[in-house]
Amino acid sequence: MEFAKRLKELRVERGLSQMELSVATGISQSAIAKWELSKTEPTASALITLSKFFNESVDYLLGITD
Repeated sequence: MEFAKRLKELRVERGLSQMELSVATGISQSAIAKWELSKTEPTASALITLSKFFNESVDYLLGITD
């Protein structure tokens, strides 16, 4: 649940739509939508991609650290 919240917050803070994030990261828009709705969870490789894109740790994305 924390991942969904943090992903959406980071995306919105940067003024990105789900589609823009998809294009920038190579992750499908549908996957991003499902993650933000907590319907599915990302793979390890997707977490690393998002971590690099947002310049945040995987631990932060997962809600382990603040």
